[in-house]
Amino acid sequence: MSSDIKPFRIAVGDDIIDDLRDRLRRTRWPEAELVDDWSQGAPLDWIQDVCRYWAGQYDWRQREAALNRFAQFKTEIDGLDIHFVHMRSPRADALPLIITHGWPGSIVEFHKVIEPLVDPAAHGGDAADAFHVICPSLPGFGFSSKPTTTGWGVDRIAAAWAKLMARLGYARYGAQGGDWGSAVTSSLGAQDPGHCAGIHITLAMGARPKVDGQPTPDEVRALKGAEYYAEWDSGYSKQQSTRPQTLGYGLTDSPAGQAAWILEKFWAWTDCNGHPENVLGRDELLDNVMLYWVTATAASSARLYWESFGPKRRSAQTITVPTGVAVFPKEIVTPVRRWMEERYTDIRHWSEMPKGGHFAAFEQPALFIHDVRAFFRGLR
Repeated sequence: MSSDIKPFRIAVGDDIIDDLRDRLRRTRWPEAELVDDWSQGAPLDWIQDVCRYWAGQYDWRQREAALNRFAQFKTEIDGLDIHFVHMRSPRADALPLIITHGWPGSIVEFHKVIEPLVDPAAHGGDAADAFHVICPSLPGFGFSSKPTTTGWGVDRIAAAWAKLMARLGYARYGAQGGDWGSAVTSSLGAQDPGHCAGIHITLAMGARPKVDGQPTPDEVRALKGAEYYAEWDSGYSKQQSTRPQTLGYGLTDSPAGQAAWILEKFWAWTDCNGHPENVLGRDELLDNVMLYWVTATAASSARLYWESFGPKRRSAQTITVPTGVAVFPKEIVTPVRRWMEERYTDIRHWSEMPKGGHFAAFEQPALFIHDVRAFFRGLR
């Protein structure tokens, strides 16, 4: 296995872009939904409009160049090439911070927060809050390699992240994540407490409800979210955790299908007042979809659900490193401190956000940056 760290730039071939536009123009569309809302899924009119824009107006070369402003690399860990952004702060004493996305996200989620975290003084902040930011693509996502064997679940990814931080020369670091990134970040804190100084998360995937007597208001909020998710919003998860390969054929063949599969979740999981474009721009929504389309990672990204919820479930770990939690009100299931405390034994920071949903850094970059700085300030 090579331990080389090689520079990487996103460079999608013209043939892939031409093929994408051709497929979009030849999409065979279903009939429209029979309701005037999103209750049957992403509305036909909007998905058609997005795909027309994607084929005719969206400028990938411009967007590609914008993403390439971040220094990117690849290195082989445990047999896979891991792609990651690595932006070093101008401050030598900056705290290394590894931030991890989930599904259906990517490194695009962090495009508005990386630079302010790296160089706070240049963005109206305190220079003492600087981070060296490492932002990897999960295995099977984006420009990281696709696993060719089973076993690449949350714990193995976290172990790879620990190796990555050591390879970069960081003996002490922080970690942050949302969605699957929260699970990976938690596992990283559990596996590498000698080097991981603390973790900051926005979702508590491993916490189970513990309601004794009358639930508190925060418990009621979380229980309602969990009930709605189970009843109306978890079909994608069941499919991806049981038959990811079957799903992959349609999504890998149809960009309209891949876009609808992903963009519906940006309606469902953002604090967007009924429409994802109320909080995120069309170009940045498509940037994220592109990282699935151009890499053909529909099936490989979905397999993380099979690895985690399927036959080989991951074990619950106790996290003893200092933990910070940011609760965004439109999170799928909002974290509840009492439910978390058995597993996370050193919760030092808890903040209730005024707005925002599942894609915290993407939706509310200023709130996200402020909270990450505030938590890690106490660990420097």
